[in-house]
Amino acid sequence: MTINTTDNKSLYEKKNFSRLPEFGKLAPEAFKAFVQFDVAALQENELSAKLKELIAVAVAHVTGCPYCIDLHVKNAKKLHMTKEEMAETIMVATALKAGSAMAHGVNALNAYDENPDEELYKEVYFSRLAEFSKLNGEAFSAFVNFDTLSLKDGLLSAKEKELIAVAVAHTTGCPYCISLHVKAAKKKGATKEEVAESIFVATALKAGSALAHGVNALNAFDEE
Repeated sequence: MTINTTDNKSLYEKKNFSRLPEFGKLAPEAFKAFVQFDVAALQENELSAKLKELIAVAVAHVTGCPYCIDLHVKNAKKLHMTKEEMAETIMVATALKAGSAMAHGVNALNAYDENPDEELYKEVYFSRLAEFSKLNGEAFSAFVNFDTLSLKDGLLSAKEKELIAVAVAHTTGCPYCISLHVKAAKKKGATKEEVAESIFVATALKAGSALAHGVNALNAFDEE
């Protein structure tokens, strides 16, 4: 296949998102069911609508969906999210995405040391994380400092940040992060219902990222 490197056409334009309703005609039952789920996941319940939109903003930065970022930042702003609150939310997402890579470093240690255990995920493996302080101390210390600062009380409470972290951990799929931040959220006073709602927002956003990118698929399909 020959790629025309002189073609500077943008693959992401806000106007592309207006094609999304076409899926209502192409796959009506599934599209309708998704919309119903998305609305239910983001409506105010145990968690406020604003916090759910903040969670959505965080998850959108992890899925990397520019349409989702644009939509949910604007939705959260309508619910009086400040730019500073947005920044704190994005920092939590950044810490959790980095943290997922860092946490999986314990699996790398097991692989390097040729651990004979057939089980790839055990909670006890997470205790090996501290070994990185000896292997690459400066970078590890800087990461821990960043992670700690991103999750401490600020304009958003530590509890709200931990609920955001729970959602992002389900988006990265890091079992160590899920266990750590669900327990941390519980310690900060989060209920099981609140944790469940944060997970459903993550689920809706992860699915929504796939659907939103469908507008790119429509554009690609319609090209001659």
